[in-house]
Amino acid sequence: MTTFDDPFDARYRLRSRGCSCGQHGSEAEHAAAQASEDARATRVVEGAVMRALFPHDATRRAFLSAVGAGTAFAAVNALFPLASATEVFAQGAKPEKTDLKVGFIPITCATPIIMAKPMGFYEKQGLNVEVVKTAGWAVIRDKAINKEYDAAHMLSPMPLAISMGVGSNPIPWTMPAVENVNGQAITLAVKHKDKRDPKDWKGMKFAVPFDYSMHNYLLRYYLAEAGIDPDRDVQIRAVPPPEMVANLRADNIDGFLAPDPVNQRAVYDGVGFIHMLSKEMWDGHPCCAFSASKQFVTEMPGTYQALLKAIIEATAFAQKAENRKEIAAAIAPTNYLNQPVTVVEQVLTGTYADGLGGVKKDPNRIAFDPFPWESFAVWILTQMKRWGQIKGDVDYAKVANDVFLATDAKRLMAEAGLTPPETTTKTFSVMGKPFDPTKPDEYVASFAIKRG
Repeated sequence: MTTFDDPFDARYRLRSRGCSCGQHGSEAEHAAAQASEDARATRVVEGAVMRALFPHDATRRAFLSAVGAGTAFAAVNALFPLASATEVFAQGAKPEKTDLKVGFIPITCATPIIMAKPMGFYEKQGLNVEVVKTAGWAVIRDKAINKEYDAAHMLSPMPLAISMGVGSNPIPWTMPAVENVNGQAITLAVKHKDKRDPKDWKGMKFAVPFDYSMHNYLLRYYLAEAGIDPDRDVQIRAVPPPEMVANLRADNIDGFLAPDPVNQRAVYDGVGFIHMLSKEMWDGHPCCAFSASKQFVTEMPGTYQALLKAIIEATAFAQKAENRKEIAAAIAPTNYLNQPVTVVEQVLTGTYADGLGGVKKDPNRIAFDPFPWESFAVWILTQMKRWGQIKGDVDYAKVANDVFLATDAKRLMAEAGLTPPETTTKTFSVMGKPFDPTKPDEYVASFAIKRG
């Protein structure tokens, strides 16, 4: 007589007299349970789509109340393949492609993208990702557009510029996660130790990583607040971050507003000092981002979800101060940042030499928060408008909503144990001046120094 002490045998016995999966008493019960699960998946997807189309709760409720839920979802289904999306969701969004290339610039802003490789976050999601060190931002952009990279580390303004056709042909692009907040500084050559007032910087030469960068916009903002016209009173040029310290040493530039660890490396090499951290201008500002084309997001939803989940889980790990030294050791080697571990540690831990003989402590010198606030995008667009990079009328809210994919980040942040915000916009201040994302045109008009 056969006994069924083994769990597998127990499941076999249940299947022999019950349903095909062995978890229900009959095929009818199995079918009912499956239908319930399918309905749940459909509701989740429908809800996600409606939130994406109508991100504001009041607007969404008003629309559903006016036309009825059935009519609303029928109309949405005619425009969006809900059935396909539900199938992907129900299947756990299995990656359509597992071998991927993700480009990055060797700076600490790319920490989540880089660390996800040696620390196993990609592998956990079933992905084999090659993170490819890249020379500069124009190269990153071109390789991503040409599909040599599946996704990329980008400066947070770049997806907006690409989508709007600023500096390249317009291509729908997305930014589903912020890589880091803060993490920049103004560094000056040691010969300028006595020039701490920006009013004395007329005639000086500065470097930023790229024209479409927070570094460029924050440096311009800082100079303009001091009455210095960034286009007439100083020179600002784009220099790839890995080349900045060498240019400072060679006296080709007087300073830079750069991502780390560039600033700390200048101190380490004895050629520069940290004038101020960017967080002193705007604490919590976005810096770099995880980015992918709209085509990649829509045609490979399973791969996209797995990749984004790996990035957000790595970001959650990086948020914790107790993990920073371990991360520094993982990303400092030659194939990643190619920096002394002590330089990377000073940036990530926030205990650092300032190049003026002091040691400072600021645990939020660089921070990691993946949520792509749409109000960040609106502020960036106001600066692109302010400095003549975009002309004519701008639908700020629409562009922000199309490019900064807050809905996707919100769901995956919750899964990673983070607490996503309830809204997608917020107010903040830059150098003491409040910014209201609902009044971008008034904000641009308020500046005394601007182009256009």
